[in-house]
Amino acid sequence: MHRLSSRRLATAIKDPYNAFISIRQSPKQGEGPLAPLTWVAKDNITTTEEPTTCASAALKNYYSPFDATVVKLLDEAGATLVGKANLDEFGLGSSNTNSAFGPVKNPLYEEFRVAGGSSGGSAAAVSGELCDFSLGTDTGGSVRQPSSYCGVLGFKPTYGRISRWGVAAYAQGFDTVGIVARDFSVIRRTFDVIDKYDEKDVTAMPPWIRNKFGAAHLPEKLRIGVPREFLVGELSEETKKEYSTTLENLMKAGHTVVPVSLPSIKKALPAYYTLVSASAASSLSRFDGVRYGVSVGPQYPETIIPENRAHGLGTEVKRRTLLGNFTLSSESGDHFVRATGIREHLVEEINDVLQFPNHLINTEGNPDGVHVLVAPTAFGIAPTIEDYKSACRTSLVNGYINDIMTIPASLAGCPSISVPMRNRRYGIQVMTQYGFDRFLLKAAELIEAHK
Repeated sequence: MHRLSSRRLATAIKDPYNAFISIRQSPKQGEGPLAPLTWVAKDNITTTEEPTTCASAALKNYYSPFDATVVKLLDEAGATLVGKANLDEFGLGSSNTNSAFGPVKNPLYEEFRVAGGSSGGSAAAVSGELCDFSLGTDTGGSVRQPSSYCGVLGFKPTYGRISRWGVAAYAQGFDTVGIVARDFSVIRRTFDVIDKYDEKDVTAMPPWIRNKFGAAHLPEKLRIGVPREFLVGELSEETKKEYSTTLENLMKAGHTVVPVSLPSIKKALPAYYTLVSASAASSLSRFDGVRYGVSVGPQYPETIIPENRAHGLGTEVKRRTLLGNFTLSSESGDHFVRATGIREHLVEEINDVLQFPNHLINTEGNPDGVHVLVAPTAFGIAPTIEDYKSACRTSLVNGYINDIMTIPASLAGCPSISVPMRNRRYGIQVMTQYGFDRFLLKAAELIEAHK
């Protein structure tokens, strides 16, 4: 990958974690319900004052002509944007090592451990107390997993809740703007501001569905589902211990913990990467150095696009683009159709175990079901950067397999949040039915109290 140097930093903020790609030189404190909170936007969310690079050499000098809807809403609410966060290039990665601006260091450790990805800069900025909250994007876990690694809250709302207008697309059927913060009050206040219908976003949850979700009333005792399929062999012993302790504390407090089964989770990983790679091949085709991005000025017209893309795009972006184009070709057979079928089956299985109805597809809830599902967010603590790179050299699958813990909620479009466990090195993930985001936040806050 073509490596770029860090941008000029404001003297008011010191960034020892490489969490920022750019820092706003003269941030203005606003007035409103979020004042005087400071925040950071993942650098695939457009702003007009800074470049929107998507951590790619292809877009190193790209300035958007407009602010994203979420940026406008937060500005109007008085929050102060202080900079743009590092990420895996175009959101493709789980370690924030696929960035033209270099990897992000996890603030929890003295040694260099990865911050997770793709929203590693967003999580590190909050964990390192460089801002009060940040926005990331979560396609298959890209807010929750780095939040788990960095010991902060990482909230992926229901798909379509938050406007994607002004967010560079990776996989448009999955991409969700998420919130990272250190406490629930900031998560809730931020969500209240940006949870708005946006007619400019064709994937936005329409008002007639939004109106079906009333006030979030938490029962005195929760019924908590533990999917068997999440108890995989790759979980570290420490993760299992922390997870078990949290469940035991919940049961001692009178909450009911029951095992449930979601068989489609076993097929979720290949289904997810089949679908998102196909989407990425389409979404990223625009970054050719002609319509967007840097052109290297090739000698012959017929080589303009391939040379621009070869020079400007990183290895992982090229890999997934090739995989996606193959998936969409006649040679791949019916992989895309089969992956879509697995996604549908997973939604049906989640509907069967949850008490709440799925208002999107008009299915009733299960009266004997559970309120939430819980699982570890990641296999273990954040690996050192050397261990992570070594594992990926051994097998590329090692760079993807950890996503099995977070992609089911993404496939189903469900809201999900990663909550730090006792020592902040591990996260527990809480999920619930499509659209019941505010119930989820209340339930997750209760669960956090029993970690």
